Amino acid sequence: MPPDTVKLTIRLPRQDVEFAKAYAKAHGLTVTEVIDRYLRQMRELEHATLSPELDFITGLVPDDVDGLEEFRQHQYEKHG
Repeated sequence: MPPDTVKLTIRLPRQDVEFAKAYAKAHGLTVTEVIDRYLRQMRELEHATLSPELDFITGLVPDDVDGLEEFRQHQYEKHG
């Protein structure tokens, strides 16, 4: 950890703490490292931009369209 770290006490549900500990142990990390990696990932996503292709198609499907139901209907018509 960098020398400019600060100790933080947080309260979480017991099951979340147990999961974090088990996850860290299974991956050879400390809980602090798991949280640090997660926060770094969140920071990167804040600054991520969409690819031009994805940006182009974003918003083309109206909000009231149920994509999963449309896919199921397509599968039914194709294979039904």
